[in-house]
Amino acid sequence: MTSIVFMGTPEFAAPILQSLIDDSAYDVLAVLTQPDRPVGRKRTLKPTPVKEVAVAANIPVLQPNKLSGSEEMAQIISLAPDFIITAAYGQFLPTKLLAAAKMGAINVHASLLPKYRGGAPIHYAVLNGDEKTGVTIMYMIKAMDAGDIIAQEELPILPEDTTGSLFEKLSLLGRDLLLVTLPKLISGDVTPVPQDVDKVSFSPNIQPEEEILDFTKPAQVIHNHVRGLFPFPIAHTSINGTRTKIQQTHLIDETTDAKPGTVVKKGKHELWLAAGDGHVIAIDELQPAGKPKMTITAYLNGHANFAEGDQVITYE
Repeated sequence: MTSIVFMGTPEFAAPILQSLIDDSAYDVLAVLTQPDRPVGRKRTLKPTPVKEVAVAANIPVLQPNKLSGSEEMAQIISLAPDFIITAAYGQFLPTKLLAAAKMGAINVHASLLPKYRGGAPIHYAVLNGDEKTGVTIMYMIKAMDAGDIIAQEELPILPEDTTGSLFEKLSLLGRDLLLVTLPKLISGDVTPVPQDVDKVSFSPNIQPEEEILDFTKPAQVIHNHVRGLFPFPIAHTSINGTRTKIQQTHLIDETTDAKPGTVVKKGKHELWLAAGDGHVIAIDELQPAGKPKMTITAYLNGHANFAEGDQVITYE
């Protein structure tokens, strides 16, 4: 039986871990994941999705705040697993730890490397309006997401896809690709391919300032921004001075001479705003500060203090 130490944190990684647990060919010796975090108004500690899977299977869970030099790292090295497998773990792995895996340390990464190395590859694929994405399985080295590629599989990005829907699709794609790839690694039936350094791009974690919508930009860019940050961290703007999260939009096949952020059409069930390129974007779901998420119909029922022609989003 092939022994594995698994490292992962979010929902993306949970089905991948579960597939290894369910396969009798593999023995998951331990799981590393990020520490429990406080959530909600009561700041209740919540385990990571990966921890929940591991606990249900009675697999030891390690959660160091910092992996490098930790007691937990020493424990993993002492286990000397055949493989270390990571999927969105969230910390760098020291070279000494990578070397502890007898058959290799590999990562399931949610992009078509060398495109989008880093922590937010799915977000960037949607934000940039890409037509496809995918999953890469590669060897891990000290440099971030820079190891030789072992296997890849593409996935089209549909117009209705968001970062959330792609997380689910790519998780399952990564799970299936890993299960096909592992036996080939074990038998030596793989030919790793170095990444083309001339095609490298990066996808660093989304920063707070990147959550702000800019209606002076083209409508398609605004729409992609909303899709790319849904369901987290969620894009936002200020409508008539109220910070408002925008969770769903769609494009309108019309043009306007109105200034960006101006109400082009307001009805019982629709709110259309002008974008910077003269095209129009409709708001479908939103959440004003201090209020629950709501449909545009519910929002308009309680917000009748503006009309068509009003510039509700302004820029100095």
